[in-house]
Amino acid sequence: STQESDRSDRRFPLCRDQLPRRYVDTVTELACETDNVLGHFLRGQGLVMLVLGTIYIVGLWLAGLDLALVIGLGAGIVSFVPYVGVLSGVSFASLAMLVQTGDPIQVLWVFLVFGIGQVMEQVVLQPLLLGDAIGLHPVWVIFAVLAGGQLFGFIGVLLALPTAAVLAVLVRYGVENGPR
Repeated sequence: STQESDRSDRRFPLCRDQLPRRYVDTVTELACETDNVLGHFLRGQGLVMLVLGTIYIVGLWLAGLDLALVIGLGAGIVSFVPYVGVLSGVSFASLAMLVQTGDPIQVLWVFLVFGIGQVMEQVVLQPLLLGDAIGLHPVWVIFAVLAGGQLFGFIGVLLALPTAAVLAVLVRYGVENGPR
């Protein structure tokens, strides 16, 4: 407990000085837990990006695209922004496939690769990797992304999981320390 207090003093020194003394421990505990959860979220998102990039690279390579590494890597990196990674990847890969082969039918392989990547991201990667990282059940992860998108559009989709992670910290604290 003393180590946690020392650590929080270093992580949030200015905030602690501005708080009323009776709330310092509670706010510090919540801030540290929120910081921890958001760190796990960022690591989980990095893992999702890595797996998606790998799926895209391997899939495009199997489809015979010469620029599979560059396009798959780029689409994987940009995949943290919903739909931007897949749209840019499909666009560049389709164009590259058309230039490389001259056969529009070959573009169907590109759509198949990115379709598989999208299904994997939505059904497996985000619910399992990000849900575990932020301590949310996969159903809540899907709900958070859908609700964020419905309420606030594109920005809502971007901020849905970090917001859900912070809300989960607050709800867990309320349940553990609420009225008995």
